[in-house]
Order: sequence, then C-alpha cells, then structure tokens
Amino acid sequence: MLPFFTDPYPDELIYSAVARYHFYSGNIDCKDTLEEVFQSRLVIPSVEIGSHFNILAKQMGTHYSIESLLAKHTIYPFYAHFLSKQRQEELLQDVQGDGQGLYTRLGMVAGGICKRYGLFYCPECATNDIDQYGEPYIHREHQLQGIDFCAHHKLKLKKYPIDFSKQSRIEFIRFDKKLMNLSMIQEVEPKEFVTIQIALARMAYQLLQVPIHQFSRESINLKYRALLRERNLITTSNRIRQNELYKAFQSKFPKRFLDKYESAINLNDEYNWLKVITRNLKRHVHPFRHLLMIYFLEQDVKSFLQIEADTGPFGSGPWPCLNKAASHYKEYMIQEVNVTRDFKSKAPIGTFECSCGFIYARKGPDRLSEDKYHIGRIKAFGDVWKSKLHELAAEGTYSTRALAKMLDVDSKTVKKYLSSEMRIEGLSEKDIPPMLLINRKQLLKGMQQYPSYSRTQIRKRFPKEYMYLYRHDKEWLFEQLPTVREKENNQVIVDWAARDREYCSKVKKLYKELIALDKPVRITISIVGKRLGILSNLEKYLDKLPRTKKLLFEIAESTQQFQIRRCCKIIDRMLQRQEPVVLWEVQRIGAVKSHHFHEIKPYLEEYLRTKQEGKSYEQTTG
Repeated sequence: MLPFFTDPYPDELIYSAVARYHFYSGNIDCKDTLEEVFQSRLVIPSVEIGSHFNILAKQMGTHYSIESLLAKHTIYPFYAHFLSKQRQEELLQDVQGDGQGLYTRLGMVAGGICKRYGLFYCPECATNDIDQYGEPYIHREHQLQGIDFCAHHKLKLKKYPIDFSKQSRIEFIRFDKKLMNLSMIQEVEPKEFVTIQIALARMAYQLLQVPIHQFSRESINLKYRALLRERNLITTSNRIRQNELYKAFQSKFPKRFLDKYESAINLNDEYNWLKVITRNLKRHVHPFRHLLMIYFLEQDVKSFLQIEADTGPFGSGPWPCLNKAASHYKEYMIQEVNVTRDFKSKAPIGTFECSCGFIYARKGPDRLSEDKYHIGRIKAFGDVWKSKLHELAAEGTYSTRALAKMLDVDSKTVKKYLSSEMRIEGLSEKDIPPMLLINRKQLLKGMQQYPSYSRTQIRKRFPKEYMYLYRHDKEWLFEQLPTVREKENNQVIVDWAARDREYCSKVKKLYKELIALDKPVRITISIVGKRLGILSNLEKYLDKLPRTKKLLFEIAESTQQFQIRRCCKIIDRMLQRQEPVVLWEVQRIGAVKSHHFHEIKPYLEEYLRTKQEGKSYEQTTG
C-alpha cells in the first residue's frame, strides 16, 4: 500500500490522478511511478480506462475497490450498458489483469467513430477546478468519442496543446494551467448542430453516472422496442418497420449532422447501424450512436432507463376476464392474446377470449397498466353472461336499465338478448345453450335467403356461424345443409405443347428483365412462376412442359450462384466508376456472410482479374 496517493477528484480519470501522483512524488523516471502504483515497470499507461486495477485498488487503500474506480474514474460506463452481460463479465476480468484485448472487446478498435487524439478540457471547468482545488485535472466526460461540448457550461471543448505522438508511451501528462487557453470565446457553429451536441453531451454525462452493469445490451434493446411500438414502428408480427424508422430518424437531424459524426445510414446495407441497434444482434454499436437513438426517441438517459421493457403491444399475460357476470370478473384467466392489425390505422388489435365464452377486443398498444381493464368491443358474451342475464331477468325485480348497469352493457343489448326473436320455436332454452340457438337461427335465416347456395357457398357466406356449429353441433348442421352436389364432368382438354411454347417464351423474356435489374433478385422457379402468374401450373404440371422445365433448370440459381452474380455486379459498378475494387467492401455492399464469402472469393478474384486484364488490353490496343 502506498504511503500517500493523490485521491481522484470528482469525475477525474485515474490516469490523471496517477499523473498528479507522479508530479507530487518527485519521481523523475516514470517507470518508478509505475512500479510504485502498479508494482510493475512494464505497465503502459492508458488514458481512457487502464489495467492492473486489482493491484491499483490495493495500493490506494481500503477506500477504493475495482468496481468504484472503474465506475467513477474511467470512461467504461459510457460503453458498459450497451454490452452483453457476458462481455461485461469478461471486461471486469480484463481490467484486473494486463487489460490485453480490452479495447477490442469494447468495440473501440473496430467500431470506433469520431476518434480523438489528445486530451480535451472545458475552459470554465478548468477555471473552477483551479479555484476549488488549486489545479486543473482531466475530466473523463471530456474525453468521450463524439462529444464536443461540455454538458455543464455549453462550451466547446478545447484540445490540450501536447502531441501524444511526440511523448514517450510511459510518460504521464498532467494538466498545466500555463498551457491552457481559458478564454470563453467560442468558434461559430450552426445553431441547430450546437443544440443537439449539447443534448448529447448531457446524456453522455448522465450515462457516466449510472451504476455499471445495471443494464445490458439485451435490456436496452427491449426498451427501444417499447418506445418504437408507441410510435407504431413495430408491426403486429413484431417486426421493425425499417423504412419508416429510417425516414423518421433522418428527419430528426439537420442535414450533414450524421455525416459529421460518421453516423450516416445506408438504407440498402442490411447491417447498417440503425438496423443493428434495433435487432438483438451480437454486433457492437458505438455508444454515441445509442445516444443518437435515444435523442431520436425524445428521451434523455434518465427517462430512457426507466422505460419498461417491451413485452408486446398488450404486455405479458395472463390478462383479466372482463365478464361482469362471471364470478372470476377481473381475475387473470386469459392466457393468450390474438394480435391482428387495424386496416386503417395499422394499430395492433388484441382479442381476448376467456373459457367462460366472453370475448373482447381493444386497440393497442397499452400505455398504462389500467389499459388492460379497458374493453374496445365485445365480440361475444358467452353462455355464462347470458345465463346470468336470464337469471336476473327471471327475478322480475330489475328494470332493463338496471340489468344493463349490472352487466356493464347498453340497454339495447339487454333487450336484444332477452328478445323472443332469439328463441327457436319448439325448443326450450334450458335444453339448448343460448349461443347455440343464436347461431342455428342465423344460419337458417341465411339458408332461406340464399336457397340455391351449395354447402361450400354457405360456409363461405356465413363462416362464423358455420364454424361455431361445426365445433359444437355438427350433427344438426349437416342435417340442415343442402345435399352434396355431384361434380359435373366439365374437363377441359389442354394443349400442353402449345402451353409449353408459350411459357418458354415468357420465361425467356422475364429472365432478361430479371438479369437487367439494378437490385438483383435470386432467380428461382418460384419467383418466375409468381411473376408470370403460372406458379400453380409449374408446381403441378412441370413434367408436361419439357421445354419450360429444361429452361427453368438452366436459369434457376443456387444461393451461391446468386451471391456470385450479385458481387460481380458490384465489381462492375466499381470499375465503371473507376473506384478501387476491395473485396471486403464488395462483401459489405453485397451483404454476404463471411463464411459464405470465403467460398465464393476465388470466383470473384478470377472475375476481377479477367475484367482488369480485358480493360488494360483495350487501353493498350486503343
């Protein structure tokens, strides 16, 4: 344990505290300081985070722990909440040891953006530090990639005038007020840019204050989905409306702002960062881009982290039965919800069906916990509700309005279900359930209205009634339905040879169109059949179409063949624009997975070589 140490100031990087220790200890050789602090002369100082925290915490005394140093005196919290739980655990082990691979795990090597070289400070923060502590120090919030302003004073950060490239790797830099420009005069920047930059700086500072490992990439993703669902940017099948999200996101930021911060979005790239950030993928997205996403969602870090995780448009089950006639009213009896989409508004519609027969629906998504007790429309009352209605009516002490109030329906509904029209002559209500009577009556009326209809036509015309009776009273249903008609033998003789020639001609024409498309599509028998409207015949009668069959097998592409054609098209485009052809760039634009690209790479290299040789030959002969 050290006899003394320069205790870190609020928000000070541990690197800065060690630099001040080196200065006050009187050490001339930085290796002496490294040995005293880290018990090793081989440690390479790191500005943003560092390593050997296990030894460092012990050397500093009992007041410090590895977690507290990491949380309060490094930039690690800026990254931590957007990492997976597994990656967080791995990084905690990294910093205790030599930190090898630390910045690679964080994504700062491959996924870094707006990379900064040097140290930065806010002139007003530095002035306040000198007044309060007698010296300036390195604030961690001023060293974050993409953050150009001070969150507290709205001033643009200034670069400390020392060139890292001219310094020794083991030399510690301590802020010297004599070298700092403490003037408050600012460079002029577009006002709309500054507003967003300050908002992002505030969010970055908030992020540093959140306890590390309280959140992870998995939980953050569910919060995004909850907010996107509120904006109707998630379909009823739980997919992100990527095109609509892209347009809304782009319109949120001024022109060239995203370009300035290396966060422009290519909609055609299947792995652009906006798509990756909204999917539960293992790919890393830089924290600054997460801040852009949170800003787009009109949140700050504090409010965003309080958002409940997305559990679908109607939350997670079970859901309450809202049948006021049932003894289990408002009890959580319903285990599943059927989600469909409203045709006009595209909002999700949830249908809830209880075992008592009560079915209700409402438009989502639910925003408050009370919404789960709201009914938009009652689809079916069920036998329990109807039995209760008749039981109360039989007592003779309640008016129609009183019955309606007790069962939470309209007076007209009570009259409807008590009406003699709902009874079938000759049958007792005690013998047949009310719902069965209703469907019998409605089907019989329909059959009287359409006396010439066949069984199939009746089923299509009255699907609800038909299916209910099929499930609950099949014997009665089949007795009432018309007799089965015999199929007429109107077989049409097909000239398959002529049809084969016709299809063959159409396929050749379509093939030329598909090959010429700017955005390639994989040519398959299915895609050809669908576009020509002949898929059914191709599936059932392809053996009767020998010429068409042969042609289709010749032009149909495997996945690998399609990937090669798509990548060759990208190479052609690059050569046409006189751009350097780099195969990893071809892979990225073509959105081909690495293990697939490894298989097709030899074909592409040969294609590129042939193209380049042909071009140089043309230039030579020309």
